[in-house]
Amino acid sequence: MISIAARILKHKKAVVIAFVLFTVISAVAQFFVSVNYNMVDYLPEDASSTKAMKIMESEFTASVPDTRVMVQDVSLQEALHYKEKLSSIDGVSDVIWLDDVVDLKTPLEMADEETVEAYYKEGNALFSISVRSGDEVKITDAIYELIGEKGAIAGEAINTASSQKMAGTESLYAAILLVPIIIFILVISTNSWVEPLFFLTAIGVSVLINLGTNIFIGEVSFVTQSVAPILQLAVSLDYAVFLLHSFSDYRKKTNDPEEAMQLAMKKSFPAITASAATTFFGFIALTFMNFEIGSDLGINLVKGIVLSFISVMVFLPALTLYFYKWMDKTQHKSFVPSFAGIGNFVVKLRFPSLLIVLALLFPSFLAQSNTAFTYGLGVQPETTRAGSDFILIEEAFGETTPIVLLVPKGNVAKEVELVQELEDLDYVTSVIAYVNMVGSVIPPDYLDESITNEFYSKNYSRIVINTNQGTEGDLPFSIVQRVDEAAAKFYGDKALSLGESVTLYDIKNTVTRDNIVVNVLTIVTIAIVLLVTFKSISIPLVLLITIQSSVWINLSIPYFTNTPLVFVGYLIISTVQLAATVDYAILFTEAYQHHRKDMSPLKAIIITLDEKTFSISISAAILSSVGFILWITSSNPIVSSIGLLLGRGALLAFIMVVFLLPAMLLVFDKLIKKTTYQSKFYEGK
Repeated sequence: MISIAARILKHKKAVVIAFVLFTVISAVAQFFVSVNYNMVDYLPEDASSTKAMKIMESEFTASVPDTRVMVQDVSLQEALHYKEKLSSIDGVSDVIWLDDVVDLKTPLEMADEETVEAYYKEGNALFSISVRSGDEVKITDAIYELIGEKGAIAGEAINTASSQKMAGTESLYAAILLVPIIIFILVISTNSWVEPLFFLTAIGVSVLINLGTNIFIGEVSFVTQSVAPILQLAVSLDYAVFLLHSFSDYRKKTNDPEEAMQLAMKKSFPAITASAATTFFGFIALTFMNFEIGSDLGINLVKGIVLSFISVMVFLPALTLYFYKWMDKTQHKSFVPSFAGIGNFVVKLRFPSLLIVLALLFPSFLAQSNTAFTYGLGVQPETTRAGSDFILIEEAFGETTPIVLLVPKGNVAKEVELVQELEDLDYVTSVIAYVNMVGSVIPPDYLDESITNEFYSKNYSRIVINTNQGTEGDLPFSIVQRVDEAAAKFYGDKALSLGESVTLYDIKNTVTRDNIVVNVLTIVTIAIVLLVTFKSISIPLVLLITIQSSVWINLSIPYFTNTPLVFVGYLIISTVQLAATVDYAILFTEAYQHHRKDMSPLKAIIITLDEKTFSISISAAILSSVGFILWITSSNPIVSSIGLLLGRGALLAFIMVVFLLPAMLLVFDKLIKKTTYQSKFYEGK
């Protein structure tokens, strides 16, 4: 390692120039990486709704209605005028309203009341429309211009448009809040005013390079764009802290800064490698998700960890040797409070700590398994236009969700029977099909294509089923199942359904399977890294129980507070929290093992707590700050949910490492000694 370090430092000028050049190129390249806000695109190819969407796009010009538009205080004629205006907006198609399901030439009193009130109620008109994917911002802006302040939009298009509009400003807002907080935390933990800038520069460079290299991927998900950079910064900042703290220590022993840096690189390399390896393999598990938002995030985080590791071990040493005199000139007295005595305090609580965690563990595991989940974007905050519009439409009309059914064309009798069965289903307000809108006795060939194209393609018949329920939950998902079962009775597996509720149902089935795979892979890979690091069978178990306990408690809180949890956030955090916070346990246990070779377990734990509590608290404070800032600044429910879980999870992991881990190391000391290769533990009293 010394020879590699010497080579890096010998060419420090070239190293700094190369990294600066890569950073500038990457900073420009990131603006050419597109961001995908459509969760449907991340479903696997074999998902039912993915297959149906491909058929729909290839055979029909019509789209699936995915957005609702409400206009208040209008007559029937005025509503028809708005329908015409909506249809003329570029990117809006398939505008469905009352005149598509009821003959308006006859008095409304003669029509089915439930059908009428699904579209027109108390002077309010509700239109179902399709919005062209990729242009949601422009199209929804045009709709708002048409309907004015009193009108409202709800559905996929406005949710996507809101996320796109807020993404840039919210990321900037998060950075403006976060950077000063991190600098403040780092200033407290160091003895130089400028040293925190070295940490942030080294990791900031790797973050920018990571963002820029996404140009080779071409596109990233909105979750990755919002979460990955800030998460990379939080989990890899420790690498820079390890290196520069070692450098400061060796500066006291030698007058040659280059020699001090070489020794620091050698000493910190194993600790940084172990820390990077646990997060690396934890994030690798995300890449095995079938729901590719997790895979997309996993690839970016893995790439980010590798780049952070390279930046800290190559760029930071070269940069530091250029500017180390600034560190010398800006020394300040230590702000670190004395933690002497915390070891004795924690040790006295070791049995209560064990009992409390044991009492919480089983209920927490059960609770986090039974939390109510949402599988889409979740509910938009009421403070946003999208959130308030959703409430306005729901109060006026309740919830409405269309399901589109594609069945093989040709058998009119089957189609009539299927439509009748669908109309009889609970929560179905209307069914729009050729056989009940035009008539089963009129051959399509006798009619104009503008009429028939809405219902028939070359191979398929299109049926739109309107329901009075939301897009997700037990009831909407049961409706999807009943529609599929009804269609399967007549057409077997040749019938395909699509729509927002169908997509979310597919997402639910996909991520439920992913959950098992990702959690098992995360635990197994991190266990292997811990096994190699500590050369012990028992220590990995102790560390994993410590951190996994904090994960279960964190994820159980939504159950006890009766708060639905976004499943993507749940799945990502169950991996990220374990991968990112196991470093606290590693740092503590390595110090404990070192002291245990010279003293009794009790004394070793007390000294380790006195020495390491502060440094662990700094790491936890940074990660927790990152999480809570994401939660506060993001209007996107998925990103906000990940932030809250991450912030809370980091604090819980810190509490577990400080209180539960020492208790477990003391209780299992003899077992650890027997199951650790060459433990060399102190034998005296």
